[in-house]
Amino acid sequence: MSRPFEGIRVLDATHVLAGPYCTYLLGLLGADVIKVENPQEPDPVRGRGPVPALNAKGLGFNYLVQGSNKRALTLDLKQEAAREIFRRLAADADVVVENWRSGAFPVLGLGYEDIREINPDVVYCSLTAFGQDGPWAQATAYDPTVQAFSGIMQRTGAATGVPVMPGAPFVDYGAGLNAAFAIASALFHRQRTGEGQYIDCSMLDLALVMTGPALVADDYPGEKVPVPAEAGIACYRTRDGWLQLGAYNFRQSKRLWTALGRPDLAAIDNWPELWAATPRIRATLEEILPTRTSAEWEEFLRDIRVPGARVRSLPDAIAIPQVAARGLMQELPPMPGADRVRVPNAPFAFAKDGPRIDTPPPRLGQHNDEILAELGYGPGDIAALRQNGAI
Repeated sequence: MSRPFEGIRVLDATHVLAGPYCTYLLGLLGADVIKVENPQEPDPVRGRGPVPALNAKGLGFNYLVQGSNKRALTLDLKQEAAREIFRRLAADADVVVENWRSGAFPVLGLGYEDIREINPDVVYCSLTAFGQDGPWAQATAYDPTVQAFSGIMQRTGAATGVPVMPGAPFVDYGAGLNAAFAIASALFHRQRTGEGQYIDCSMLDLALVMTGPALVADDYPGEKVPVPAEAGIACYRTRDGWLQLGAYNFRQSKRLWTALGRPDLAAIDNWPELWAATPRIRATLEEILPTRTSAEWEEFLRDIRVPGARVRSLPDAIAIPQVAARGLMQELPPMPGADRVRVPNAPFAFAKDGPRIDTPPPRLGQHNDEILAELGYGPGDIAALRQNGAI
């Protein structure tokens, strides 16, 4: 048995986080991913991270976290010789992924219509900030820009009146997951019909979708009543820190208040009554929760099957036995100038033939000779390409 994408070749012309994370997921599931970078201007995340020695080698943490299971090829696509190499690779590729400004690749003669002429059943994915249509289609943006554009920053900081960016680039990683799902769907469609596909992924679309019911509620033009923040799913101080309580449904609320000896609150069984009782519930929890530590409350809530967790730091989170049991963090081979480096595998598991890290993130252009030789370029040809700066 083999992983789902073994035998699938992905030509990866992406950079920063969203696009590389998309192709990383495909690589974890067995795809042969060829990462294409400009030899003079490589993926900028190679130089970003808290370990200067790794940054200097082009192995910054921002790159390492989604760089495994790929082969690295440098191509200066402003040169025709490099574009010809790209076309030759694309002619046999199952998937082409790019996340440059809308229109950039068609100008180079490497857009979907160009590649489809030489590879009719190719799956071609463009992952951009705003998609291929509309007045902002050709604008560039990164995760923070899209969070601001989408209303997420404003909504996150609404209580204080100051825009707040969540502490993780979740739009980037959500967009990468979204693109990987779209590509997998297109490959399945191709298997059934024999037809290729063009996929237009927008980070803004993804960000708005991730706001969920709030987006629909704010967009609704009819009469609405304000829904108060529910006291049962809020963050509270404990004796030694913070606890996020998650008593969302009535069964959980009943178990919580029964265990806390409050039959009056345990009897609430409808949303209007629950919302009306919000101030009383909040005041009661603010009085009770400081009597124990966050860890004690976490264990108490788990025992009565009510969601809740103490607020952890990232180091605390990855140190818990649950993360170890899932095998999420995978150690990369030793790298000069660095201590142990662990990166996340895919956020899902298969019963068999699932995602795994096989090879470490490659250095810039590490596989130039190997990939070009596969295309039929001889040592002299490769030396000429290198001398001319095409690779």
